[in-house]
Amino acid sequence: MADATRIPEMRITIFAVAVTMAFTSCIAARAAQPDDADVIKVVNEYLADMNQGAADTFVRLCSPQTIIIDDFPPHTWQGPTACMDWLTAFAAYDAKAGITPRAVTIGKPWRVSVNGENAYVVVPATYTYTKGKKKVTEANSVWTLALRKGPDGWRIAGWAWGQR
Repeated sequence: MADATRIPEMRITIFAVAVTMAFTSCIAARAAQPDDADVIKVVNEYLADMNQGAADTFVRLCSPQTIIIDDFPPHTWQGPTACMDWLTAFAAYDAKAGITPRAVTIGKPWRVSVNGENAYVVVPATYTYTKGKKKVTEANSVWTLALRKGPDGWRIAGWAWGQR
């Protein structure tokens, strides 16, 4: 039979070992997850290319199955040419509406969720442009993106724009 004075010491030791194991497994689990920064880097690069009209690099960041939903007609684009088709439609829509120059900026992500080879990002967004001689700011929009990681890294699998 164990000495009665040693029972509290054993409980403390067991508790300390259990806490250490739990803490270590939490750190290991977090370390095993892909880095959120890699996903945000692709979103920022995609946005910069979009704002500059850099079609070649913009399209390179899209997956072949990309789906885009936006607030101007025809509102949806999908498939291997979705990003280029959207960029062309966006430029045509803005030209017809007399919108120049234009820029989208994003704020600190509200949500970044990376699960293996899939990622989900939600960011606040602002669209600024000049229409005629008037500067317009459309604030409080939401840009939601889904990304998929493949052999070439993270690629945009789809996104939707929501204007308030």
